[in-house]
This record gives sequence, structure tokens and C-alpha cells, in this order.
Amino acid sequence: QVQLVESGGGLVQAGGSLRLSCAASGRTVSTPAMGWFRQAPGKEREFVAAISWSGSSTYYTDSVKGRFTISRDNAKNTVYLQMNSLKPEDTAVYYCATRPRGSYYLPVYDYWGQGTQVTVSS
Repeated sequence: QVQLVESGGGLVQAGGSLRLSCAASGRTVSTPAMGWFRQAPGKEREFVAAISWSGSSTYYTDSVKGRFTISRDNAKNTVYLQMNSLKPEDTAVYYCATRPRGSYYLPVYDYWGQGTQVTVSS
């Protein structure tokens, strides 16, 4: 079993920045690729970013490219999502996840965190 705990969400004005963290515990050897997803009210959960075990490969949805950066520190069993130039449409609950069952882009992962709210005001 792997437990994931997100932190770092909050309220920020448009154009501001936040850094989300996701700390893994338990069988962290089972945390190969890790991903961030988000879900806004009334919408489907959508892919935001993912990172391979080594950190050498990263993936982003088009709407966040150039603004968000995913990274990981395996010594701390933690993955980060640095979010810059935030927009009101980035408002959502952000979830981290690990051990994808297939494509990194689909919300089919074995383990999920509880989510952290990000609200961007205009």
C-alpha cells in the first residue's frame, strides 16, 4: 500500500504562483511514475502533468505547458508541482497519483491522494 498526501493548495490571485507537494509513504518502491490531476466542479478529472521514476521524462497537458513544472525528490519520496502564471481556469482540486495502469494521461492509477484545493481569483 502507498499513501499520498498533498499540500500547498490555497487561494491566489491570477498571475500568482503556488507549489504543490505530494508526499508518499508506505511501499514507496511502488511509486514509479507519478502524476497530477485536477477536477473542477461539474467537470471530469483531467490530467495535468506526470513524471517518470528517474525524473528524466515529464509530460504536461497543453494548457499548462510553460507555466507548470513537475519534479520529484526520490530521497524524500515527494513530487512537486510548481504552478506559475496561474489563471482562474486553473481553479480545481488537485490530486496526485502513482502507479499508472496504462497511459500516464488517463486517471487510472492505483493510488490517489485526498486532493488539495487551488483557487485562483481574477
